Amino acid sequence: MNLPEGMADRLAADHPYPRAFLTVSGAHLYGFPSQDSDVDLRGVHLLPLEEIVGLETGEETVTLMWDHAGVEADAVTHDLAKFCALLLRRNGYVLEQVMSPLVVATSPVHAELKSLVPGLVTFNHAHHYLGFARSQWKLFARSRELKPLLYTFRVLLTGVHLMRTGEVEADLGRLAGDGPSYLPDLIEAKRAAEHGALPEDAPDTSRLQDDIAALTVLLEGERERSALPEAPANRRALHDLVVRVRLG
Repeated sequence: MNLPEGMADRLAADHPYPRAFLTVSGAHLYGFPSQDSDVDLRGVHLLPLEEIVGLETGEETVTLMWDHAGVEADAVTHDLAKFCALLLRRNGYVLEQVMSPLVVATSPVHAELKSLVPGLVTFNHAHHYLGFARSQWKLFARSRELKPLLYTFRVLLTGVHLMRTGEVEADLGRLAGDGPSYLPDLIEAKRAAEHGALPEDAPDTSRLQDDIAALTVLLEGERERSALPEAPANRRALHDLVVRVRLG
């Protein structure tokens, strides 16, 4: 993905460590960015060995936020070991970050991480998506904003696809075929404003609630039927990768 002019240079100047990869997350990855959407950057940085084994240790997580010519930029990177530890949990965020097709910077370490992802996905990742959907639906019920409603549909459909195929797909536009017929119209409406209200011609709350409930039941069923394992198979391979990068 092409970032706004100068954004990558600003990040490189302000970030204290080399990056193994940097990808775009958030609304751009989810397929419903608006004209005023933030740019959410996520990735992995590599701590130098002296900041790991010494008394003065480096930052496991680096967070940078700035206004870039009217666009809010938000960059968060984790050290490789911390990121790999997160990959071993039922954490859908990190799966989506490493597999994001919106790549800003990459490396052989990134390529190896991506190659290991199929052996890290488990049926327990469904819990992440079910929990995220519940929190976003509650946010929608309070705010009546379109954004959390689309997030609710997005995470449920991403979870269903993951349970069925073992593949990470975060773009709601690509997943909409498994959702209600009005989803493309809601995605299009979101492009007008990041925090816009639910359109007047959108389905009523009762219909939305029924559709969310049906997708929740579907995801729970796909979790029970999934051929995915209970625990990640590539744990040792991740360990070996961290050791090689640390020592190399």
